[in-house]
Amino acid sequence: MSVAVIQMVSGETIADNLAKARCLLEQAADGGARLAVLPENFAAMGKIDVAQIAALEAEQRGPILPWLAQTARELGLWLVGGTLPLLPAGHRDGKPCASSLLFNEFGECVARYDKLHLFDAAVDDQQGSYQESERYAKGQACTVVETPVGRLGMTICYDLRFPELYSALREAGAELISVPSAFTALTGAAHWQVLVRARAIETQCLLLAANQGGVHAAGRETFGHSAIIDAWGRVLAELPTGAGCISSVYARAEQAAIRQRMPIWQHKRFSVAQLACADTEDTQ
Repeated sequence: MSVAVIQMVSGETIADNLAKARCLLEQAADGGARLAVLPENFAAMGKIDVAQIAALEAEQRGPILPWLAQTARELGLWLVGGTLPLLPAGHRDGKPCASSLLFNEFGECVARYDKLHLFDAAVDDQQGSYQESERYAKGQACTVVETPVGRLGMTICYDLRFPELYSALREAGAELISVPSAFTALTGAAHWQVLVRARAIETQCLLLAANQGGVHAAGRETFGHSAIIDAWGRVLAELPTGAGCISSVYARAEQAAIRQRMPIWQHKRFSVAQLACADTEDTQ
């Protein structure tokens, strides 16, 4: 089956971003994609009030959730809705999570993943410091869900730097992994391609890495290079910068053959939790 990844250069106006995303998703559907992935912050990026957006969506007065459901239904797509701020399940106040939702082709939300790792880091760019934890709450669990294409594991952006999460998704049966992202231009140039290929190789999963790719409001710049990476680490499709849609056929049988020829999961001798490191003082 065919899968697609959407790259955007989102701004602060939700309506404009949704209109641009719709055009790109129409390209994906017209190209035969069964599943498509939008980037992180696809609906709004910049100096936005994430708490207000989350409150409106919780009260069913926001535009983003209805748009995702309608778009998936009208285009007949399984759609990974990038990320949007949503209150934690069962909460009516507090910080929202950075949440990635999966909608089926009937417009039903069938899975949610709340970003586990929040980007609190100093970057030598125009913004200088990123403190996601000031605006967002941490997620608490992994998500793997069955789709017509295969079992999908869900991650977000900064999660790429934590391989144990990807190992957990593979343990849970993931065959594809979505990575909606907004990597900075500086960190992306240094690490993006290495990380997405490494996560694909070590999990033997198809990686669907949808990044923001350009200059945004207030001068923030994202790296782009959205990509589809197969289980052998090959780049099947890539878009350097700017908005666009890339797609590729998901060769599920070939992935199974790779896993059979290189059965690394059968050779694993421990999990992260089981690994005991020797104390150097005790061994001397």
